[in-house]
Amino acid sequence: MGGACSLKRDPHDDDNIIRRGFSSRHFKFGSSCCLESFLLGRVVDCPPGRNNCPSLMELCIHRIRKDIDKYHSFSMLPRDISQLIFNNLVYSNRLSDECVEAFRDCALHDMWTGEYKGVKNNWMDVFSSQGLSLLSVYIFGSEVTDFGFSLLHYCPNLQALSFDCCDCISEQGIKQVSGFSNLTYLSFRKCVSVTAEAMQALSSLDKLVKLDFERCPQIHGGFVHLQGLSKLESLSIRCCQCITDSDMKPLAGIASLKELQIVCVYITDYGVSHLRGLNKLVVLNMEGSHVTTSCLNTTSVLPSLQSLNLNRCCLRDEGCEKFSGLTKLESLNLDSCRITDDGLAHLSGLAKLKDLNLKFTLVTDDGLKEFSGLTCLRSLNLDVRQITDSGLAVLTGLTGLTHLDLFGAHITDSGTKYLAYFRNLQSLDLCGGALTDAGVENIKDLSSLMFLNLSQNRNLTDKTLELLSGTFVSLELLSGLKLLVYLNISNSCTTNNGLQYLKPLKNLHTLDLEYCNVTASEIKKLQDNVLLNLVRYRPN
Repeated sequence: MGGACSLKRDPHDDDNIIRRGFSSRHFKFGSSCCLESFLLGRVVDCPPGRNNCPSLMELCIHRIRKDIDKYHSFSMLPRDISQLIFNNLVYSNRLSDECVEAFRDCALHDMWTGEYKGVKNNWMDVFSSQGLSLLSVYIFGSEVTDFGFSLLHYCPNLQALSFDCCDCISEQGIKQVSGFSNLTYLSFRKCVSVTAEAMQALSSLDKLVKLDFERCPQIHGGFVHLQGLSKLESLSIRCCQCITDSDMKPLAGIASLKELQIVCVYITDYGVSHLRGLNKLVVLNMEGSHVTTSCLNTTSVLPSLQSLNLNRCCLRDEGCEKFSGLTKLESLNLDSCRITDDGLAHLSGLAKLKDLNLKFTLVTDDGLKEFSGLTCLRSLNLDVRQITDSGLAVLTGLTGLTHLDLFGAHITDSGTKYLAYFRNLQSLDLCGGALTDAGVENIKDLSSLMFLNLSQNRNLTDKTLELLSGTFVSLELLSGLKLLVYLNISNSCTTNNGLQYLKPLKNLHTLDLEYCNVTASEIKKLQDNVLLNLVRYRPN
């Protein structure tokens, strides 16, 4: 599966759609993306005649954004309105050194700038002027120094603080975090100044619930300072390659932990053994760690475990019988593990399993026969070359599936008839290259589909677009995939002539027609005149 079109869709292509239950390969929404949806809400940039009519408030904020240079202070406005204006300026990349001053003394709750690059110390002075009202600050990759960070001491009610990739803050600056006694969320992702010594400042933050140290390279030995944080529920040390088995031992004393993101290559089965006493642990992510099937000796006795990620770990069939003890498991990721049908047999008793990822494993059609009892499954990733039409046939009892990934499976037109059993499908990847327009006949009636990936099926033509939209020559919508938001038919034989059939798909947000006989100008016409919700498209 070579070439650009073989890539799966970008998880951030669907900005404002939060889809729980999808495999992590599809959607990797981090806390920042969810926060963006929460804080920014709807951003208005609506020319006349496009989409729904915006509210009066939205129109006013849009106008203020256009004339931002005329405003010197928003402190006389109600806080909620000032907050909306600030969020809008950040989202539209219009916040500058000049206009940020207009937000001084506005008593805002949230100063979220995301990946905005212009944040400097003078901005922190404005942020700190919010005083007792300020509850959260989120900054990424800024030029803020220790001095700018120290200005936040005027905001003692801060509950959430994120300074990701901020290399201008030193180890001494990090230690100032000890003064924020009301913090419940703290993130210093990819910060070289977070050291074991600096982490001592966290020992007094007894209200801390969530802590994120992803990609921090110098935190080895620092977890001893977290042992007294009795309310800590979530800890991420993803991709911290300085972490070793010895760092796991102090975590055993944090009995409140419910979520642990490890993802560290030097963690072995021995390190995982220290987690045996974490009775409240619900989510455990060990992706890419050097653990084997022996780690199941520990995970199988964690009484609350519901989500286990073993993606790219060294698991094989031997020892897989321990999976049968994970009776509360709802999500299991075995992506790229060397597990065959023999190992898969031990999953048959996991009756509560909702999300299962078997991408790049060694399972075959025969192994899928063990799935008959997994009636709670909602998301299934079978991006496996050995899976064929026969394998799809034995899955027809899983009528509750909403997300099915057969990206690399060898499914032919004949096999698509089994898709009729999955009437609840919202997401489908079918990219093995064996489909023709005849196979799409069996997809066009899956009326709940929102995300459809048919890339790499070179024999698909304009007829496919006609079938998916339910249109004929009259362009009357007879059936079709009315809810479709994402459509990928890249590397097919579709042409500009076929674009007319997309007109009824009013909800279409993203369209990928790369390596097709389609031009950007023709898609732009469709976007301007008919598909008003289309935001992203990729022509040839």
